[in-house]
Amino acid sequence: MQVASSERLQYEMVTHKDKHLLFELDQDPKVMRFINGGQPSTIEDIENVILPRLDSYYDPMKGWGLWKVTTLATETFMPATFIGWILVRPMGFFSDTPLFNDLELGWRFKQASWGKGYASEAAKAVSEVLAQQDTVNFLSAVADENNLASINIMKKLGMTYQKTDQYPTPSGDVEVVYYQKTV
Repeated sequence: MQVASSERLQYEMVTHKDKHLLFELDQDPKVMRFINGGQPSTIEDIENVILPRLDSYYDPMKGWGLWKVTTLATETFMPATFIGWILVRPMGFFSDTPLFNDLELGWRFKQASWGKGYASEAAKAVSEVLAQQDTVNFLSAVADENNLASINIMKKLGMTYQKTDQYPTPSGDVEVVYYQKTV
């Protein structure tokens, strides 16, 4: 699966060679606030938890994985810059009953890119391509109920609130809000 560049951004699948970008992104406590209370990831976390989890659902033909989001280079010599990622995997992937027709979208972006519409632009570009697949019936997302920026992105994507419930993470279940849209 390919995602064409949008107005300001380009997309490609994250691979193991990008582990330094994942590490860099996770060093900002404000970026990690709603993920794990603001704790930066260690390089060991990236190598021993994040990348093995990614490997378990990575399928570039279906668009499953992490989509690296990079700004487009400009004529004023601004280089292309990594600003974050969009996650795609089946809802409930790490449970006994993954929902292969319901794809979970997630995002994590550098603080310097917040408030500029990049996350919404990227999530929209990726979700529009996913929605064209015959096997995809729903797009979903979860967030801490206090993460209003992520909830606003869900709403911009046309998702609506479904429920508040537990969500499994590597460090245990957390309470989140679930949003979803039919495609």
